[in-house]
Amino acid sequence: MHGMAEKKGFVAYWKRAVLVIALAVFAVAPGSAQITSVDPNDAIDSDLGTPPPVAPAPAEENVTVQDGVPTEGTSAATSTTTTAPVTPSDQNTYQEDDLIGAAEGVFGKGAQGLGKLIEDILKKQGRPNGYIVGREGGGAFVVGLRYGSGTLNHKVEGQRPVYWTGPSIGLDAGANAGSTFVLVYNLYDTEDIYKRYPSGEGVAYLVGGFNASYLRRGDVVLIPIRVGAGLRLGANVGYMKFSKKQRWLPF
Repeated sequence: MHGMAEKKGFVAYWKRAVLVIALAVFAVAPGSAQITSVDPNDAIDSDLGTPPPVAPAPAEENVTVQDGVPTEGTSAATSTTTTAPVTPSDQNTYQEDDLIGAAEGVFGKGAQGLGKLIEDILKKQGRPNGYIVGREGGGAFVVGLRYGSGTLNHKVEGQRPVYWTGPSIGLDAGANAGSTFVLVYNLYDTEDIYKRYPSGEGVAYLVGGFNASYLRRGDVVLIPIRVGAGLRLGANVGYMKFSKKQRWLPF
């Protein structure tokens, strides 16, 4: 009896021990399941957000320009201009070739020295916006008289008839009669031609020679080019007065 009791007590003891160990294992298991390994570097950088992805740069489109005209969808700034714009001076003034041709129509084609004279004047004065073609005649000894008539050609306003008279006071001898070609500068209203233009002449020329003089009123400048049939000498002073109709009084 005594041995059986000891055996039952021993079995009961081990059952309790196994139960205690099992409970201890279940108690520890949830805690171990919650434990995770953490990298120290990850812990330090954990407060840094993930940067947004960078969109790739758009591919460059090929721009095709043909004859200075941009293709559809391209900016007009990419177009190129191959022709130079026409400036106001080109539109409103006469070219050298036009003037030489008009002067040859007055004095005859191939007149010696005419082209060179006009070329030199244009280099010094620039291109005019008008010119006069006509004829004049006069004679002088101390006091001279000059009469002329012709056509004003204006680059903008077209053609106008003109007449002119004027004294030529100085030590002159002889008579002249011939064609006249006048370069006109800074004449923006053709009505302004019908006024008096003071002149100063001091150039002597022989038969068939050209004489260029200078007249001015305000900004308007006239440069008459003449070829005569006589001989004029001396320093001439006076004026030329333009009108719409023929005048016989030079003053």
